[in-house]
Amino acid sequence: MSPSEFEFLKKFLKDRSGLVLSNDKQYLVESRLLPIARTSKLETLSALIQLVQRGGQRQLEIDVVEAMTTNESFFFRDKTPFDHFNETMLPALLQSRSSQRNLKIWCAAASTGQEPYSLAICLKEAAAKMGGWRTRIVGTDLSQEVLEKAKAGLYSQFEVQRGLPIQMLLKYFEQKGDMWQISPSLRAMVEWRKLNLLENFNHLGEFDILFCRNVLIYFDQPTKVEILNRLAKMLPEDGYLVLGAAETVVGLTDAFQPVAGKRGLFQRKSAASSLGKTSARPLFASSGTGR
Repeated sequence: MSPSEFEFLKKFLKDRSGLVLSNDKQYLVESRLLPIARTSKLETLSALIQLVQRGGQRQLEIDVVEAMTTNESFFFRDKTPFDHFNETMLPALLQSRSSQRNLKIWCAAASTGQEPYSLAICLKEAAAKMGGWRTRIVGTDLSQEVLEKAKAGLYSQFEVQRGLPIQMLLKYFEQKGDMWQISPSLRAMVEWRKLNLLENFNHLGEFDILFCRNVLIYFDQPTKVEILNRLAKMLPEDGYLVLGAAETVVGLTDAFQPVAGKRGLFQRKSAASSLGKTSARPLFASSGTGR
């Protein structure tokens, strides 16, 4: 792969997915795209890049973008966001939405589905406090391949062992040979849609909680600002935004402010700073798992 071909790929991936590749990531490009070249019966990576450059190869372009995006996920990943969900977000919203009894959650870049299903488990565990409530969880991702896996809700032994407490596994999964499938009732709680965060997503409507974790780290600053400002329009004043541990809105936008004492949790409402000073009563005990 020549320097000019690598420069083309960097621009192509940024334009299509927002992914920013540094110059030291050429090895990553080669390791992820060579299998696509072989599948396409192309002898070299240069031949693949030249085909993409010529245009008119929509499926090949999709395959290249999907191969370069990271799809790392596991159940109750990082634990803290789910503690925030159980102990802060859900109690506050159950109170403020008590007349509507309607709760909507969006998981952007949901990958193979573990994050939305973890939230569905949290809601199931809180069912005693949610009689008559309507809940909607939407999981979106750029990759159709990972969305198909998420819809099936079928995971390997290794995947269910990463972060999922054994009691939750036995309660909400059924063993299928050497795989585990999440229960039909939980699968029915999540709807899946293909979506690129660089494109318009207003059609999804408004949400009370928005999980957008470990996505912004792959974008440059102008793209982060633009996406955060558009996400803000999807939330009501007291809605919540959840970012990854290494992500922040500080210095990027005034549309959100951190919730005091709650790492990775942000809110539009000016009362966010006071939320962290009050002790909310959790809806159910934390699992104590995850990284």
